[in-house]
Amino acid sequence: MMWAKALWMLLLLCKLSLAVLPAKPENISCIFYYEENFTCTWSPEKEASYTWYKVKRTYSYGYKSDICSTDNSTRGNHASCSFLPPTITNPDNYTIQVEAQNADGIMKSDITYWNLDAIMKIEPPEIFSVKSVLGIKRMLQIKWIRPVLAPHSSTLKYTLRFRTVNSAYWMEVNFTKEDIDRDETYNLTELQAFTEYVMTLRCAPAESMFWSGWSQEKVGTTEEEAPYGLDLWRVLRPAMVDGRRPVQLMWKKATGAPVLEKALGYNIWYFPENNTNLTETVNTTNQTHEMYLGGKTYWVYVVSYNSLGESPVATLRIPALNEKTFQCIEAMQACLTQDQLVVEWQSSAPEVDTWMVEWFPDVDSEPSSFSWESVSQARNWTIQKDELKPLWCYNISVYPVLQDRVGQPYSIQAYVQEGIPSAGPVPQVDNIGVKTVTITWKEIPKSKRNGFIKNYTIFYQAEDGKEFSKTVNSNILQYSLESLTRRTSYSLQVMASTNAGGTNGTKINFKTLSISVLEIFFITSLVGGGFLILIMLTVAYGLKTPNKLKHLCWPDVPNPAESSIATWRGDDFKDKLNLKESDDPVNMEEDQVLKPYSAPTDFIDKLMVNFENFLEEVSTEELGKSQENILKEEKNKHVTSPYCLYRPPISTEIPHRKPQQLCSRIPEGTCSETKEQLFSSVQSLGPDHLCEEGEPNPYLKNSVTTREFVMSEKLQDQA
Repeated sequence: MMWAKALWMLLLLCKLSLAVLPAKPENISCIFYYEENFTCTWSPEKEASYTWYKVKRTYSYGYKSDICSTDNSTRGNHASCSFLPPTITNPDNYTIQVEAQNADGIMKSDITYWNLDAIMKIEPPEIFSVKSVLGIKRMLQIKWIRPVLAPHSSTLKYTLRFRTVNSAYWMEVNFTKEDIDRDETYNLTELQAFTEYVMTLRCAPAESMFWSGWSQEKVGTTEEEAPYGLDLWRVLRPAMVDGRRPVQLMWKKATGAPVLEKALGYNIWYFPENNTNLTETVNTTNQTHEMYLGGKTYWVYVVSYNSLGESPVATLRIPALNEKTFQCIEAMQACLTQDQLVVEWQSSAPEVDTWMVEWFPDVDSEPSSFSWESVSQARNWTIQKDELKPLWCYNISVYPVLQDRVGQPYSIQAYVQEGIPSAGPVPQVDNIGVKTVTITWKEIPKSKRNGFIKNYTIFYQAEDGKEFSKTVNSNILQYSLESLTRRTSYSLQVMASTNAGGTNGTKINFKTLSISVLEIFFITSLVGGGFLILIMLTVAYGLKTPNKLKHLCWPDVPNPAESSIATWRGDDFKDKLNLKESDDPVNMEEDQVLKPYSAPTDFIDKLMVNFENFLEEVSTEELGKSQENILKEEKNKHVTSPYCLYRPPISTEIPHRKPQQLCSRIPEGTCSETKEQLFSSVQSLGPDHLCEEGEPNPYLKNSVTTREFVMSEKLQDQA
C-alpha cells in the first residue's frame, strides 16, 4: 500500500514538472466607443497549445460583474473582447482582469482600472463650409457639424489642421468649444492673401485621451489684395563696342507672396546715380526686361500692380563698369540628402547676412533662363530634388549682398542624379611610330555626360593578342602609348567614366611602322656623311697634288695643231717642202690649197717609206713633246702635209683639176714622168695603206685639212 502511494505521488510530480502554463496577459488597453461598445485588447505571446481567455469586468462602481469569453481557435491569438449595451453605463468606473487557460492550468493578469470619461472616443466632426469673410483680409471661416454620437454635456476639444494647396507641410491650431450648438464656427486668421488652403478637423471630449478620426478635407480661398512684393535680380553681360552694357533685369513674386497672386503689369524706371533727370520708364507684362546701360552706376525700381493696388517698390543697384566688388566667400560645397540638394558656404565677413543664390543648367549654348532665390540669416541653401532635372549639370553661384551692394560670387557645379555617359569619346591616332603612338580625343558634349567625368580608360589590343588598358585623369585628353610591337595592327577605344559607370567610344584601328623616321634619318646621315668625307678627302688630295687630280678628272688631249707629224726624218725633205705659213686670216683660204712647187725626182720614193717604223718613232717623240705643247695658246692652226692622204668617208674619187696647177712649177720634161710614177705608186699602195694600218687618228682626221690632188686630165683618164 505504501509503495502504491509513493508511485502515485511520483507520477503527480512528473506531471506537474512537465506542465506548460499559458503566458500571463499583459499590455491591457480599453476604449469606450460612445454608445457603441466597450472593447479591451491585450498582447499575449504565441501559445504552444490550445488557450482560451476570459475577461472579468466589474461595473456600476463595483456592484456588478460579468465575463466576456474568447479563444484563439476562432480569433487566431488576436486577443480582444467587447462588452455591448445595455450593460454599458456612463459615467462609471470599470475593473478589468484577463484570465488565460489551457489544459495545463490557468494564468491571470493584473487588475486594471478604467474611467469611461477618460477613454471615451467619439465620431469626427463634419466640415461643410470654408469661406472668406467679405472685407476681412487673410482670414477663412470654418463651419462644421458637432458629432451626433457625443455627450451633450461634455466640452469638446478640437484640432484644426491646414496647409496650402501646393504644400505638403501641415499646420495645426487647437481650441475648445463649450457650447452644445450643433453648428460650430471657427475663424482662422493670419493667412496669406488670395491663397487656397486645405482644412481638416478632429475632436475629443475634454477629459478623454483618445481623439476622433480626421474629417474629410475641405478647400477654401482667401480674398485677393494688392501684390505682396517682388524679388529683383539682374544678369550683367560684357560691354559692347560702343560702350553700352546689356543688362537682363528679372523679377518674380517675393518669398511668402500668395500662390494665386496675379499682377496685371509691371512698372520699371531707372536712371544714373545722382542724375534723376535721365530717368527712363518702361511698362511691361513680362517678368524680364533687357536694358542697355552706360558705364556709370544705375538705380532700378520695379513695382507690380493689380486692380487692388501696387506692390512695395523693389530696388536694385547696378554697379559701374569699373567698380571693384568685395569678396567674402571662402569655400562652398554641395551635398545630396535623401530628397534634397544642400549647398553650404563659409564667409569671412560676419556683417553679411543676405545672399542671392543663382542656378541654371550648364549647357553648350547660352542658357535661356536663370533661377535665383534670396537667403537671409543663414549660410546654406536647400532645394528639393524634384525641382531639378536628373542627369543635368547645374551651375550654382552665391552672391553676398551687403545693403545695396553685391559682392563677387562663388560658383560650383552639382548633379542631383548621375548616370553613365550617353556617348563615349571619339579617339584619333597621331604620330604613329615603330613602338609608340599618340592618342587624342575630345571632351564629350555637356548634354551627353550625365555626370562628372572621373577618368578616361584607353583599351588597346594587338591583332590576336592580349588587351591592355591605361587610365588617365579627366583633364587629360591626350596620351602616348609605348612599348608597342613593330609593324603590328592594333585596335583601340577610349571609355569615359562617371560615378554611375562608363561608356566606350568608337573603336579605331592603326598599324605601327616597320622603320621610324629617326632610323631613316640616321641611315641617311651615315651615307651622306660617308659621301661628304669622301669628297673632303678628294678635295684635300687635289689641293695637295693638283696636277694628278687634274689629269685624273680632265686627261690631256693632244692638240692636232701642234702635232709632230710635220717633223719627218731627213733635213732635205723639209728643205724641199716649200710651204708657207701665215697667220693672216685673209690668206687662210689660200693656205688650205696646195701651192705649186718643184718636186724632186726622188719625191715618190720618199713616199714609200716604211710607215710602220716611222709612226713608232713619231709617237715616241710626240709623247715627249705633249706636256710642252699643251700649254701653248695657239689655236685653230692647221698643218698641211702631203705625206698622209686623208681618205674621205664617202668617196675616194679625186676631183678634177687643171693639169697646169700641178705642173706649173715643174719642167715639162719631168711632168709627165712624175705623174705616171705618182699615180702608179698610189695605185699600188691602195687607199688603206697610205698612212697606217687601221683607222686614222680621230684628232688628225678632224684637224688636218683635206688636201686635193691636182691631176691632169690624162692622169684622170688613166685612173
